[in-house]
Amino acid sequence: MSQSEQLQSFMNNYQQRVNLALENCLQVMPCPDPKLDEAMHYSLTGDGKRIRPILVYAAGNATGSSDKQLDIAACAVEMIHAFSLIHDDLPAMDDDDLRRGRATCHKAFDEATAILAGDALQTMAFEILSSGDTHLSSEQRLKMISQLARATGAQGMTGGQAIDLAAVGSDLSLQQLEAMHSLKTGALIRASVLLGGLCNPEITDAELDMLDQYAACIGLCFQIQDDILDVIGDTETLGKPQGSDQQQAKPTYPALLGLEAAKQRAQEQHDMAIEHLAPLGEKANTLRQIADYIIKRNF
Repeated sequence: MSQSEQLQSFMNNYQQRVNLALENCLQVMPCPDPKLDEAMHYSLTGDGKRIRPILVYAAGNATGSSDKQLDIAACAVEMIHAFSLIHDDLPAMDDDDLRRGRATCHKAFDEATAILAGDALQTMAFEILSSGDTHLSSEQRLKMISQLARATGAQGMTGGQAIDLAAVGSDLSLQQLEAMHSLKTGALIRASVLLGGLCNPEITDAELDMLDQYAACIGLCFQIQDDILDVIGDTETLGKPQGSDQQQAKPTYPALLGLEAAKQRAQEQHDMAIEHLAPLGEKANTLRQIADYIIKRNF
């Protein structure tokens, strides 16, 4: 089996696993309002690559955690991701009509329901992480809650989104652009990898640092590739409107550097990510394959 086939098998297996775990979370914590419950299901269980949960499992596998230990962390990061997409798509934010090949939450329901669905999914993430029935110690759960909260809030993707909104129509330097995306996109990717590592109570600070440096690089690589695909992709493949960044005058890597230089920058981040994994040896092969996938993906 080739490396790409191995990764596809890994991704398929863990996409199915986290999807079942997400459904279970929604069932055991049902919303009393049917419309809100439907909107939460719609946004959380729709088609998606599940990159962030897959990173949780890959990092956990590389550092010796069991799948049962990783399930709740994987669900939590996907809930936070779903919440962020719902809110990003709102008319007050990016005002998008299409997400993952279908109507955005506020179009399928209404703006108020979409806001509440995002709020509910965000808080559910922390509720499941704080639960005692997680195969994790109190100390592990506290570290993971702290990590995810930081990645979600003003020092993470929420702060990054605020900077992004303020930057529309402005010219940013490369340093400013990367600082923005290290928060908006990179923070949750880093948290996903670190939560996977933190599921092992014996993980060392050195291993966590390696994982963090790897994740910081693939977070930027992921965003650069997103910007590239907004230029060269198509709406059907992307599952969202092609060219929307340009239409909204958003600062992007291709706009700042040019398309070819943006591709080169993505490759540099990919290569640095691989270098950071060297001390982990073969057990980090899946993380390496994910870095390859991120830079080669077309949606």
